[in-house]
Amino acid sequence: MAKRDYYEVLGLAKSASEDEIKKAYRKLAMKYHPDRNQGDKAKEAEEQFKEAKEAYEMLSDPKKKAAYDQYGHAGVDPNMGAGRGGPGGEGFGGFAEAFGDIFGDIFGQQGGGRRGGGGPQVYRGNDLSYAMEITLEEAAHGKDTQIRIPAWEECVTCHGSGAKPGTQPKTCPTCSGSGTVHMRQGFFSVQQTCPHCQGTGKIIPEPCVTCSGQGRVKKTKTLEVKIPAGINEGMRIRSAGNGEPGTNGGPAGDLYIEIRIKPHDIFERDGDDLHCNVPVPLTSAALGGSIEVPTLGGKAEIEIPEGTQHGKTFRLRGKGIKGIRSSYPGDLYCHIAVETPVKLTEHQRKLLKELDESLKKGGEKHSPNSKSWTDRVKNLFK
Repeated sequence: MAKRDYYEVLGLAKSASEDEIKKAYRKLAMKYHPDRNQGDKAKEAEEQFKEAKEAYEMLSDPKKKAAYDQYGHAGVDPNMGAGRGGPGGEGFGGFAEAFGDIFGDIFGQQGGGRRGGGGPQVYRGNDLSYAMEITLEEAAHGKDTQIRIPAWEECVTCHGSGAKPGTQPKTCPTCSGSGTVHMRQGFFSVQQTCPHCQGTGKIIPEPCVTCSGQGRVKKTKTLEVKIPAGINEGMRIRSAGNGEPGTNGGPAGDLYIEIRIKPHDIFERDGDDLHCNVPVPLTSAALGGSIEVPTLGGKAEIEIPEGTQHGKTFRLRGKGIKGIRSSYPGDLYCHIAVETPVKLTEHQRKLLKELDESLKKGGEKHSPNSKSWTDRVKNLFK
């Protein structure tokens, strides 16, 4: 079967630049990589992957590209003598470079691994999480505080080498100092972290007794933390570079401080709003008047009308919390809880009985809710 035109395979014009060729190949390699195509489509995807790979090998090499542009497939066929290298020949360096990028995209390069200048693998440190418990008042108004977190410092005995004083680390014989080993899987080579040196490229025959060969010792450090006003339960504060240190000179991870808000004795938070139950004596609810209620900023007064019922809600605008992303503070909702008097004296009992008799003589006008409820019960059993 005749080979397709390499430019057609990559979906490019002959005037495509080196960068455009590389991008087109990356896109196809991601799409047809065997690890992303299983089952019935596996065989077809593998063929398309090989086709794209071959096209890139030729067009990414300036000499082969020039020969292909002038003579077509014959110009790069090693059996014809017109081109050198073919698949796996001179052009393999360019392919390996692009394939390395693809490989990183497909497998995500866990931990931020990368290679610089042919040296050992460089990895970003892991992120750390810290749970901080604060009060509702601190969440509302903000707070500057300190926390102590684990940290690593260079070992003073070996000065970071990990080797016993008077000795030196040696180049890893397994990976020859590269930090990686190559394994052949099918038609392509897989690069893995060296299991012998764990990607460092060196081994330590005589480890430092202070740090056990790690080159660093674990300490604790104090970190200043600014909690912004309006923060809510579950939000996280990022402290860049205060996570675990990287490997082989890689950057440190980040520290994420997750906020936990302690239960409050009076208030419950709902977003930017606050809710509280306000106990009101039976007589005050019946007669009405002014009552004092708490807020996070002090005290406030609300007027309750005569005959206020249990469960009535009063809204105080702007007495809630101003959230981090809010333009205005929330509201405070005061829920009236009418209290029934307890531990009555004989005199108080007598007065209540007289009041009860008086109210009964007045009929339903004194208890409209009771009349409505009684009617609903009667209808239920008809």
